Amino acid sequence: SALRYVRGSSRQNYRIAIMNRVVIRYCPKCKWLLRAAWMAQELLTTFEAELGELSLQPGESGVFDVEANGTRVWCRKDQGRFPEITELKQLVRDVIAPEKSLGHSEKKGQAPSMKS
Repeated sequence: SALRYVRGSSRQNYRIAIMNRVVIRYCPKCKWLLRAAWMAQELLTTFEAELGELSLQPGESGVFDVEANGTRVWCRKDQGRFPEITELKQLVRDVIAPEKSLGHSEKKGQAPSMKS
């Protein structure tokens, strides 16, 4: 993770934020762009203060992978399915902001993990 400066709210102050990057690689031949774009929008909304970049990348046939800071958090081929959005938010959160609570998206009784 690299540090970058982002403009603060109404006071126009600058604050330092961690630059986190998420990549969603999808198969254009399978017509998965819309699914990838929707998941990207959900992640950008949930992690607006934590994300520095989210990239949609056309990939090989049948691919639907999600990476957070270079760590693959989802692979459709390995899992045999697409992620539920709450599941994907938790996996991304565990990499980019382990201390962040996801509120109602959190599984019941599950506290944010503290992976190192």
